[in-house]
Amino acid sequence: MWDSSVFLSTLTPKFYVALTGTSSLISGLILIFEWWYFRKYGTSFIEQVSINHISPWIGGGETTSESVTSNTTPTTQNMPECKVWRNPLNLLRGAEYQRFYWATQKEPLTFYDMNLSAQDHQTFFTCEGDAGKAEYEIMQTAWRERNPVVRIKAANNAIELNANCAPAYILLAEEEATTILEAERILRTALKVAEANYKKSQAVQHQGPIMEGIFRRDTNVLIYIKRRLAMCARKLGKLKEAVKMFRDLTKEIPPIMNVLNIHENLLEALLEMQAYADCQAVLAKYDDISLPKSATICYTAALLKARVVAEKFSPDIASKRGLTAAEMSAVEAIHRAVEFNPHVPKYLLEMKQLILPPEHILKRGDSEALAYAFFHLQHWKNVEGALNLLHCTWEGTFRMLPYPLERGHLFYPYPTCTECADRELLPAFHEVSVYPKKELPFFILFTAGLCSITALLALLTHQYPESMGIFASTTLNWFSLPFHFVKERLETIWPCNLLQHLSRI
Repeated sequence: MWDSSVFLSTLTPKFYVALTGTSSLISGLILIFEWWYFRKYGTSFIEQVSINHISPWIGGGETTSESVTSNTTPTTQNMPECKVWRNPLNLLRGAEYQRFYWATQKEPLTFYDMNLSAQDHQTFFTCEGDAGKAEYEIMQTAWRERNPVVRIKAANNAIELNANCAPAYILLAEEEATTILEAERILRTALKVAEANYKKSQAVQHQGPIMEGIFRRDTNVLIYIKRRLAMCARKLGKLKEAVKMFRDLTKEIPPIMNVLNIHENLLEALLEMQAYADCQAVLAKYDDISLPKSATICYTAALLKARVVAEKFSPDIASKRGLTAAEMSAVEAIHRAVEFNPHVPKYLLEMKQLILPPEHILKRGDSEALAYAFFHLQHWKNVEGALNLLHCTWEGTFRMLPYPLERGHLFYPYPTCTECADRELLPAFHEVSVYPKKELPFFILFTAGLCSITALLALLTHQYPESMGIFASTTLNWFSLPFHFVKERLETIWPCNLLQHLSRI
């Protein structure tokens, strides 16, 4: 029979150098090819061959719902800058943010976030016509004050000077009121004042640019108060009243409407009422290629499509029979939503802790994900099976995206500046979510390790041929011990002449 010890004793150090060098060269070529294929197609070639050609022979060629690709053509949109938007669902400072601080002694808002709000208030609630009016000049400085006590005192002083100073009532409703009911009461008073001011300025708006500025300011104040009253009605459970107010506001066209995004408030209230047909009608109007997207629009569209199939969806059954047209549509909608904002699923699936959302958000960022999930988590729970479908499919999005990650699939490339902006908007005690990085496939790591090890062995064999020859012989002998043991056991069980005949064959 063949004796391994005799064979190993005849091998020279040159053989080991040639063997390790050849192995290193082959593994290096495989590594280069794998890396090139991964850079071009975003996946491992060996992994793809294993899944598509070898797995069908072994496991029957099952496909999971996560591997579904979308045939939708990419939208051609220019990559925007990291623009900060006002949160359409921002909370009341006194009735909600302040109560959180009293309970936890943690500041829910950053100075950067509050400073942006102060700039918004100065932009929309002040104008050139306020010069010489003491109450409005007080309010101009009140928005910039950092101390809330000073701001509230300034607002009260402005009302003492002029009981018809509507911006002062807004500040008191936002910060002095400690309950939603109290804030609603102050806002109703502010609404009466704002309507009277609006009618007065409307009649004289054509008398010059200053009067036109006053009218524009009074219009902004009136719309803001109506929106806040509708949000209070939503929080107090008066859903029909809130929906009616939001619908009326969406018909307005002043510039402030581009900032408030009231259609997102309307969608949230309709979802609370479980008026899914009305939600679909609103989406049909605002989910348009020419309009800026948001997490609310994308994830609401995904929720409505998931609602049709989620209750009876089973990943095991879907992997065996394939996806139906309705399931395919729902999965594609989830992939679309996750590509737009990849931070939302972890909050919806409660894999990450929610905090109070900021007053400003960054679209496609962690701040927008928090603002969406904070109000919409319950709506996903109300649709049976929706979270299960999201859990089964959302991670498949990142396998579909082209590589490198800066390229997009359905949207413009994901902005690289979101993390820095989110850290400014979100409090320090919150761990900011970052864009999920596509991990290197196992076979690339394996071939890289194999190439490195064989190259090292080739170098050591070239430098120390005798020592490496002894080490290789010892290693091979050690690995051959189990085979020798099996051979000896076979010799004790089987007749010797049988083994001789087998050896001759």
